[in-house]
Order: sequence, then C-alpha cells, then structure tokens
Amino acid sequence: MRELPKLFGDASEDLATLFLEQEGYGIVERNYYARKLGEIDIIAQKDGVLHFIEVKSGRADFEPVYNFSPAKLRKVINSAHYYLKSKHLDLPFSIDALIIRGDEVEFIENVTL
Repeated sequence: MRELPKLFGDASEDLATLFLEQEGYGIVERNYYARKLGEIDIIAQKDGVLHFIEVKSGRADFEPVYNFSPAKLRKVINSAHYYLKSKHLDLPFSIDALIIRGDEVEFIENVTL
C-alpha cells in the first residue's frame, strides 16, 4: 500500500497535468529523475518552449509555495540543464511552479526571474 503523502502528491500532479493540458501544454515527461541532481515533476512544452515544472500542494493552512525553497529551485535548474544536455536539446526553457491549494491552481512561470 502506498503512503498517503505519496497518494496526495500523485493526485496533485495528476491535477497539475490536467490543468496544463487544458491550457494547451503538451506533456513531455512526468517525474523525470536526473541522477544525483533531483526530480522534475512535469516537463511540458508550449509554443516551442520547454517548461520544467515543480508542483507544490498542501492540505493544511500552510502555504504550499513556501515548500519551493531556494535549494529545491537549484536542484530543478540543475536537473533541467542535465535534461537538455542528455537529450541534445537546444530550446528556450522556463522553470515554473504550479501551486495547488485545494481545488485552486496557480501557475507561476519563470520563477527564476
């Protein structure tokens, strides 16, 4: 049996994927793991731009965006560079956050700016 936090995280990523598809994004990969660097929740593409998306959600009164720490951001950036290099891609890209609060979704593009 899977643990409840894992199930909740999977459900949040499913909701995030559905949201992105409705917004016209093509899902390239989910849960991409770059060895020793970390995981990218969703890699999507729209208008020739790759989007490396970190999904954060919360069930309590805690604001989920605060779980996207500077250390986590560095891991996502490093994993994105690794992904591009390993796939021999030279595309514009964006590091994004998708925040889920209950049934509300907030998509924040270019969190590195």
